[in-house]
Amino acid sequence: MAQDLLSVDYEVYGRVQGVFFRKYTQKEGLRLGLVGWVQNTEAGTVQGQLQGPADKVKQMQEWLRSTGSPKSHVVKAEFKNEKRINALDHKDFRVIR
Repeated sequence: MAQDLLSVDYEVYGRVQGVFFRKYTQKEGLRLGLVGWVQNTEAGTVQGQLQGPADKVKQMQEWLRSTGSPKSHVVKAEFKNEKRINALDHKDFRVIR
């Protein structure tokens, strides 16, 4: 049976800019076999989208919530628009400048 694919949008608050947060997010996403994107916001947060197998998306959500990059300090991570999808919308995991 094919595994459920999930798509979820995220935003991470705290000290997450200027600490290689996007690079580590991309690296962890790729390690877990996820696709999506990550970018800085003008509000000083990091936001993006994750897509992939449900269990891997859950692992990545936990990583965003509790780990992040070595020098980051995550205050909170918000997830919204979580939904099951039939196919991936992205081919890779991109850092958007």
